[in-house]
Amino acid sequence: MVIRRVGVWSASRLYGGIMATFGVFIGVIIFLLSTLGAFARAAVDTADSGSGIPAALGALFGVGAIIVAPLFYGVMGLIAGAIGAALYNLFAGLFGGLELDIQQ
Repeated sequence: MVIRRVGVWSASRLYGGIMATFGVFIGVIIFLLSTLGAFARAAVDTADSGSGIPAALGALFGVGAIIVAPLFYGVMGLIAGAIGAALYNLFAGLFGGLELDIQQ
């Protein structure tokens, strides 16, 4: 069995969904780190009444990361999946497709 062609839209949607899922994980990690930083900043601000960036701004950055990271990774995955599928179709036409050995 040889895969000669891949649907560009189908591959890009699949890859976009996979990358959006990775974006959720990365957004959660950024959220946790920025919230931890906000707590640390709040502790420093109470001990040393310094001025500067409020600690709540770090927490807002983390919440924003949960929204922005999946969107960014999803869109970039969609674009990368489309480019990758189109390049696969080009090179499969030149050199032949992938050979798969499938047992039933």
